[in-house]
Amino acid sequence: MPTMVMPSAPFSWHDWDQWHLGVLPLILLGIAGAGYVALALRTNGAFRGRTWYFMGGLFVTFFATQSVIGVFDMTYFADHMIEHLLLIMVAAPLFAMSRPLDLVRIAGPARARQLLDSRLGRLVLSPLVGFGLYFVFIPITHLTGLFNLMMEHEWVHHSEQILFLVVGYLFFRVAFGQEEGASIHPGLRLVYVMAAVPADTITGLSLAMSSHNPFPAYVLMGPAGSTAASRLNDVHLGGAIMWIGGDALMLLACIPIAFIWLRYEAQRTRVIDAELDALGL
Repeated sequence: MPTMVMPSAPFSWHDWDQWHLGVLPLILLGIAGAGYVALALRTNGAFRGRTWYFMGGLFVTFFATQSVIGVFDMTYFADHMIEHLLLIMVAAPLFAMSRPLDLVRIAGPARARQLLDSRLGRLVLSPLVGFGLYFVFIPITHLTGLFNLMMEHEWVHHSEQILFLVVGYLFFRVAFGQEEGASIHPGLRLVYVMAAVPADTITGLSLAMSSHNPFPAYVLMGPAGSTAASRLNDVHLGGAIMWIGGDALMLLACIPIAFIWLRYEAQRTRVIDAELDALGL
């Protein structure tokens, strides 16, 4: 049976100060933050800067799920899309920049290091899996009945939020190439990111051009007094947010990747020059 609660009133500009504070999400965020800091303290300051990235990811996750965005994420499809973009394209890249798995390798328990270095661990962390999960996950969670199931069952909704973070992290850890493990050439990382853009574009355009509301649950869970036309307009707006907002965030992600590539080429050039000098050429 559905477990989600139907909202009582539509959004108004007086609702900005509303919060959707859940005990379990706050506990999980607290455990994640405390665990990262505890391990970072064992590295003699090596992860001091990376800690800020991790805390930034926690803050974005908290804001996306517990603020007014979380209050209305089951009421407005457009709001739900904003939440998804914040999780997979803002919080997840910040987590990727914090290099949590490298931290586990350096300061974590031996069993965790063994798992990361196992065949299964290497497979999950491979570039192909990171790309494939992202390219498949975006349309499946927005263009199939899974989205409607998520609206009807709160546990599916929360599981989906966690998966957005996990899939985004696996994708962007490869895109940024900061962590140890299988990687790709810095120049190809731009191709890697841009090749994933169609997943957002096609999904967003499909929703923005839909001739009907593809999510029956919105009939019951939409704002009080909403009409079929207003719900369809909300779906169109959500599709536009996924299309334009998703593509824009992907392009922004290319900026640090380009800088990483330039730095790599500069270092490579210095090495080659040093080798040539040593040969007297």
